[in-house]
Amino acid sequence: MERLIRNLKITINPKVYVKDPESSDLGKRLVEQGIALIDQQGFEHFTFKKLGDLVGSNESSVYRYFENKHKFLLYLSCWYWGWMEYRLVLNTLGASDPEDRLNKALEILTQPVELDMAFAHVDEVALNRIMVNEHAKPFLTKAVDRENKEGYFEPYKRLVERFAEMIGEVNGDYPFARSLASTVLEGSLHQHFLENHLPSLTNCKQPGSITHFFRGLVTSVLNSSEYV
Repeated sequence: MERLIRNLKITINPKVYVKDPESSDLGKRLVEQGIALIDQQGFEHFTFKKLGDLVGSNESSVYRYFENKHKFLLYLSCWYWGWMEYRLVLNTLGASDPEDRLNKALEILTQPVELDMAFAHVDEVALNRIMVNEHAKPFLTKAVDRENKEGYFEPYKRLVERFAEMIGEVNGDYPFARSLASTVLEGSLHQHFLENHLPSLTNCKQPGSITHFFRGLVTSVLNSSEYV
């Protein structure tokens, strides 16, 4: 199992990049330092020139891997959601009871992340902070419909579908499983954002409180008969 995990690769639609950054040391350094740069300065101030300087290369070398910085953020977003799907599958394999599996999934999707040593070139903690602060930006463009048709958001959509299936296993009569699943994923990031930046807008300020909030929300919804 350890050998399998060490050789694991998060699969991303090749249309997102020009050259697979996983294919070279430079590509991996671009991802590693790009995460650090966006985490420190924010996406608005992130440029390929700054990234090239950071890795000791020129700006043109970054363009050999990514068409523009939107595609770079898309790559990071796809990688993050693919990694979350991997964690969801790996950590719920041993749970045979549907409610236990759903509760474990809620923990994985709502709690702060930890470094995963299976991916040495990715700081998952920093990437999680980026997703908290920037998670909507890959979607909020005029190109969203075209990019969706081209499969750019498949890792995120697969994760929502897996989580929705777990919801359905607990209550197969609940008609809004995908809506609830996507609300938990988006809402968790938003609650972490509020906790960090606008704390007066949330009651989730203690460790684990975001997980407790969403566990209570999901449980209440699935136990209710008022679906319509």
